Amino acid sequence: MESQHNTIRLEKFSDDLLKVTGTSPGIEILATDFRFVEGPVWIRDKKKLIFSDIPGNALYSWSEKDGITMIRPNSYLANGNTLDTEGRLVTCEHGTSRISRTDLVTGTYSVLAESYNGKALNSPNDVIVKSDGSIYFTDPLPGRSSRVGIPRSQELSFQGVFKYDDKTSNLLLLDDSFTLPNGLCFSPDESVLFVNDSTFGTITAFDVDSTGIVINKRIWAKAEGGGEGVVDGMKCNKEGYLFCTGPGGIYIFDPTGLCLGRMILPEIAANLTWGDDERTLYVTARTSVYRIFMD
Repeated sequence: MESQHNTIRLEKFSDDLLKVTGTSPGIEILATDFRFVEGPVWIRDKKKLIFSDIPGNALYSWSEKDGITMIRPNSYLANGNTLDTEGRLVTCEHGTSRISRTDLVTGTYSVLAESYNGKALNSPNDVIVKSDGSIYFTDPLPGRSSRVGIPRSQELSFQGVFKYDDKTSNLLLLDDSFTLPNGLCFSPDESVLFVNDSTFGTITAFDVDSTGIVINKRIWAKAEGGGEGVVDGMKCNKEGYLFCTGPGGIYIFDPTGLCLGRMILPEIAANLTWGDDERTLYVTARTSVYRIFMD
């Protein structure tokens, strides 16, 4: 299909919003007619986007050259994706309640984590990789529901935030107090871990110590605005501004946690990732994949 170009609507809570987005950011739809897209990750050297269609049970790629290509017809109801330090794809699987890794060159697939203290994980949702190779992910319950998963009983008594040590294969529980932990990201220097809670619309900040453990938990911000959707995917740019999908669109916070405003999207935004630079955002929003150009 042909791309549709429009100017995205901004809702300003502060004039500083325009310093981040520019005055007239553009938006185009790259692909549509999916069931519930998530987990966008940009492969810079291939100029290619990978993303999940959760209930469609598939992984797709998009590029200017090839358009949409299905790259895995059975993704085990994949949700969040990211790249590890060696460029391999790390994936959250709702259907199997595990974290997996795929070598994008050889196709080699392996399971990294699927249980904690002998009990199956809930349904890993979103995942990020620290520069030392350690993997952080959230583990809420939605993948155990019929809407975006497979109905089955919960084995763990909590919905946690975990750290997987790729060197030792050790899985460490960082926090078990969230109601529905969802999106997560690091500050530019990785000294702070942000985790949001979809139930309350809050973004919690933790300090990260030298061993990768989180301390000093505090509520950092809240996404407050009308519209459908919940807080979900998050990314920080190099200047420390945090972009978070939420009700009505994408919320932008300054490094102190002040909400500067939001970009209003045509559909419920679920997740986002940077392209080659921090002026380009790829966004998965319910049935479609969008690209936003900030000027």
